[in-house]
Amino acid sequence: MYGVLAVTASLAYCASKGGVSMLTKVLAVEWAQYGAHVNAIAPAYIETPLVKAIKDTREEFGEKVAARTPLGRMGQSDELVGAAVFLVSNASSYMTGETIFVDGGWTVVGL
Repeated sequence: MYGVLAVTASLAYCASKGGVSMLTKVLAVEWAQYGAHVNAIAPAYIETPLVKAIKDTREEFGEKVAARTPLGRMGQSDELVGAAVFLVSNASSYMTGETIFVDGGWTVVGL
């Protein structure tokens, strides 16, 4: 999500995520001639071991993320599966160069 949202004190991180977004678009254009589809999934905060470690050291972190997220919570790893299955299925056969945001509403609200 930080590929489309600007966050202070996160220049390198946001720039790298923006680069992944543009890489997705450029590869989609370049590889279309070979029948390849290039799309991306952009998750928000997902309860991973890294995020758990942050929550364990910064008690307010989880609460702040949940309060900022329209769905009111962090995502779970298995909630990314639907987007991935869609992208590898024929249901996305006329789709390329897109990013699917699985973010609990972060990019809808903005910062």
